[in-house]
Amino acid sequence: MADKHPGESGFYPLSWGVDALAARLVLAEHAELSIDAQYYHVTDDIVSQCFFDALLRAADRGVLVRLLIDDVFTKGKDCGLAGLDSHPNFSVRIFNPFARRKARFIDGIMDFRRVNRRMHNKSFTIDGLITIIGGRNIGDEYYGAGEDVNFGDLDVLAIGPIVEDVSGMFEQFWNHKTATNLSSFARMPADTATELARIRALLEASRAEIRDSKYSNAVRKRFLEYLDNNESLFTWSPYSLAADSPGKSEASQTVTIRKPLQETINGARSELLIISPYFVPRKAGVLAFTKLQNRGVDITVVTNSLAANNQPSVHAGYAPSRQALLKSGVKLYEVRADAHVPGAEFAAGNSAKATLHTKSFIVDRREWFVGSFNFDPRSANINTEMGVIIRSPVLAQRAAESFLAALPGRTYEVVLNDKGKLEWCGIEGNKVVVHNKEPQTTWLQRFSAKLKQLLPIRGQL
Repeated sequence: MADKHPGESGFYPLSWGVDALAARLVLAEHAELSIDAQYYHVTDDIVSQCFFDALLRAADRGVLVRLLIDDVFTKGKDCGLAGLDSHPNFSVRIFNPFARRKARFIDGIMDFRRVNRRMHNKSFTIDGLITIIGGRNIGDEYYGAGEDVNFGDLDVLAIGPIVEDVSGMFEQFWNHKTATNLSSFARMPADTATELARIRALLEASRAEIRDSKYSNAVRKRFLEYLDNNESLFTWSPYSLAADSPGKSEASQTVTIRKPLQETINGARSELLIISPYFVPRKAGVLAFTKLQNRGVDITVVTNSLAANNQPSVHAGYAPSRQALLKSGVKLYEVRADAHVPGAEFAAGNSAKATLHTKSFIVDRREWFVGSFNFDPRSANINTEMGVIIRSPVLAQRAAESFLAALPGRTYEVVLNDKGKLEWCGIEGNKVVVHNKEPQTTWLQRFSAKLKQLLPIRGQL
């Protein structure tokens, strides 16, 4: 198929959580040679158990599985990961591990510069033939299965030359000095075979428990639909994989994601649409957006409201920039905490809080970025990130129309009134409502957010 599209790769967006999980399970089920998975956060819930179950069953078939996880959320999981790592076909490495497994805060004090650097990448590659990249980690909330919160998120399924690019990036991370074997820093279980057997029993019990749930049936339905589809799913186009090197903050490392993203954004002629859950433009960022606006580029930013944001400190970093952005002509939309997350109706969490987690931007409806990069200092300067710039007017136009169509029902538009004060305009019921305070929040939430603005932490957000 790729022979018919020289220099191009095929892309298929995964917007719904059930689709994104079904695609991963289908790929794992059909893997014959290898699975390379790289994630920032792997939780311990229904989705993560489905994920580990699929990887372990693939390893049992003889597929070589490699799992690279950042260490920031692995506390208490060393024994389980060691059990999986003891399988002859299953290898686990931890990115930039904390030396003190039970007192990580000490590393945070004594070795802050090192442990502050995290691997935020997300990729899932099968047999070197097909890959999934985007914003989703592995956990219920990323796939519409959360009971308390669900994330609006985005991945792309891709085939063609990009798979080789992603595989090459994975090899760089897997073989980097910061990708460490568990046995070199963690206290290992006395009997890894017994631990592996325990993990098997847990995964089998979990599979039996969720087999007949509404969510499981929805994923199974999409799983079967994926089996019936073929390459016609994909839209082929030129692309660029944008990624940081694993040693991003080292002086000798010069490959960063910032350069291709800046070049793409600076190439905008008429329109820039940014979707970023954690949006923290500092003075230089506000100035850059103002220059684009003055050049005739219409800029729209979609980010989380205070009520929807799962990182209030990040909102405190974003809030001071709103008035300057609005004065320059940038349009701001903030996602509501009661926004509908497509696909969440299949789980018990249909009424769960909504949080935007999609990391994307669209330039002139001809170029579309999907990845792990947030418009904040942490993504730009500290964490490693990755994503793909898809140069497809068809996909970019479709994505822009979809994002913009969702704004009226799922966001508040932030505007300046005649006195230069912030107001939030949204549709509630059948009426247009204007709020003069952060909507859907309590005074305590607003006070806390204001207080956080005084902290000198914007460079870490």
